[in-house]
Amino acid sequence: MTAAVALAGVMAVGLIVALAALGASGRGRASGPFGWLRPVMAPTGWNVARTQGGAALAYPPGWTPIKTDPGTVSVALLAGGRRIDGYLNATPRQGTETLADWSRFRPAHNQDEGDRGLRFLAATTTARFRSGRGACVIDTYTTSKASYHEIACLVSSGGSSAVVIAAAPTALWNQQARTLERAVSSFAA
Repeated sequence: MTAAVALAGVMAVGLIVALAALGASGRGRASGPFGWLRPVMAPTGWNVARTQGGAALAYPPGWTPIKTDPGTVSVALLAGGRRIDGYLNATPRQGTETLADWSRFRPAHNQDEGDRGLRFLAATTTARFRSGRGACVIDTYTTSKASYHEIACLVSSGGSSAVVIAAAPTALWNQQARTLERAVSSFAA
């Protein structure tokens, strides 16, 4: 009887260790501020815009394509007077940014564009996307028009890389976060 109880105990401990190891590996899932980031298909009914390089940016009904830089796709949730209440953008990688230096590159890029009051909130270099690996930054900053909360990810897939940006005015972030996070999670470079 004692041997059977001991064997059962050893098996239980082994099972717990095995389950803990699976949880620790995360199976490609980010944790902490990026716990929401899991590779998913775009929700049914969402539209998909593609960059010239083939990156796919999914966005919900009611969002409007807007003109931005050549080679990119951008959509926005527009409120009265063309105020942007949510923003999504996909663009091919254009500089020397890498997954390893993304957490330094992106804030520096924002500052170079004139953004001020930059506040770095979180970063990861272990993000998983449907098409490959990624590095992401979450930050806040102020432009000449508004203060924004932003998720910016560089996603590498095979021989190509693309950037996905999801942002909303800081005051509206809590309203828009789930939609923006879902768009980033379904992004494919």
